[in-house]
Amino acid sequence: MDVMHRITLLGKPGCHLCADAREIIARVAGELGVPWEEVDINSSDELRERYWEMIPVTLIDGVQHDFWRVSEDRLRAALAA
Repeated sequence: MDVMHRITLLGKPGCHLCADAREIIARVAGELGVPWEEVDINSSDELRERYWEMIPVTLIDGVQHDFWRVSEDRLRAALAA
């Protein structure tokens, strides 16, 4: 892979959709060797205000990619670009 992407999952503790997103992101990132991190939206007033209604939110290279649900196929395609 020529371009090294980075995935960020924005979520919060106790969020069942976040758990589903985490599982998909961890699997895809692991298979493709892409680094990823999870950020609690409660860690920042700005994140909480911007994304509260949409979590979990997936960012690729800091740009919003998905929200509520993660599409494994869409995530793989974005990381291959």
